[in-house]
Amino acid sequence: MKTRLSLGLAAVLALLPIAYLLSLALRPAGDVLNSSLLPSVFTFDNFVKVFGTIELGTMLANSWMSAVGAALLAVVIATPAAYFTARHVHGERLLTVLLASYCAPPIVAIIPLFFLLRYVGLTNSVVGLVVINGIATVPVAAWLLDGFVRRIPIELDEAAIIDGLSVAATFRKVILPLLWPGIVAALLVAFFLSYNDFLFAVYLAVTKESQTLTVGLSLFQGDRNVQFGQQAAAGLLGVAPVYVLALAAQRYLVGGLTAGATK
Repeated sequence: MKTRLSLGLAAVLALLPIAYLLSLALRPAGDVLNSSLLPSVFTFDNFVKVFGTIELGTMLANSWMSAVGAALLAVVIATPAAYFTARHVHGERLLTVLLASYCAPPIVAIIPLFFLLRYVGLTNSVVGLVVINGIATVPVAAWLLDGFVRRIPIELDEAAIIDGLSVAATFRKVILPLLWPGIVAALLVAFFLSYNDFLFAVYLAVTKESQTLTVGLSLFQGDRNVQFGQQAAAGLLGVAPVYVLALAAQRYLVGGLTAGATK
């Protein structure tokens, strides 16, 4: 009983900011600064007007394309890396180095990343954000997948090699099919991290054609008269699909994180 009450209280506290965001989005401009929890008048004008205030459709598309692409790139790199760290004698050292690089403040890499992207012509583009966010989330994806690989008996590798398979073929035909729960979990985590990125997006994609939702939400704070209702509406339109995705993939996400974090 106490557990259910605790979980219910945690759920209410987690959803309370979203509920108030919805309350702000449904208020007219003159009622936004009202201190009440519920709007005095309900309106959907903010959801309509926000598309004229910022390029919301383009920003949402850019956020989804960059996040999906970054998640795929991160998992493609992290999956064989996790197989190496889990099976090689000195693999844990490599994993430690990967995680150490993730712990560094990302702002220190902005200047070299900007010049590297400009050198290859990928500044102010979704492709550039895919590359940067994908590489940046490789350590987390590798850490999750490393735990999954370690749960697979090494005897399967040995049996496959005895049967004449190479290491690469063993990974592709034996290990990879067993890693799908971990791959799905790593894809989801990498997607959420990339979708929520603001630092790389605000420095490396400054044109209207390449800006993401996080950058678009920050643009509301540049005016003297902030359109809080429209900002709340834009935030809800960006958050709602991600919440639906998280709920739909809850079994894979929770199970993947629980299993992958156990070594």
